[in-house]
Amino acid sequence: MVAAKNIGITGVLAPVKSCNDANCPYHGYLKVRGIILESKVYQMRSKNMVVVEREYTFYNKKYQRYERRRSRIHAHLPPCVDVNIGDVVLIGESRPIAKSVSFVVLGRRL
Repeated sequence: MVAAKNIGITGVLAPVKSCNDANCPYHGYLKVRGIILESKVYQMRSKNMVVVEREYTFYNKKYQRYERRRSRIHAHLPPCVDVNIGDVVLIGESRPIAKSVSFVVLGRRL
């Protein structure tokens, strides 16, 4: 079993399982760069992809109040990371993996 490498991000545990996915930040060659988001798993799409939904507040200048907005982001799910629908996960930006996938799931939030 190959030990997971340190990707330099705090607040998430390295996976216990091993995998041989080239797009895994722990066991492959994928680098995590850019923004790191905390969001909830909304849907499990294909074999290695999830849809996460993040909620944020936006200030509307015309009405001088805040409104809640949400966006859905497609993220790559390595086989070594175990998540289910409804889990709060940490995702990190990476190079584009597919047409709509530029994030990777790093693990469950501590």
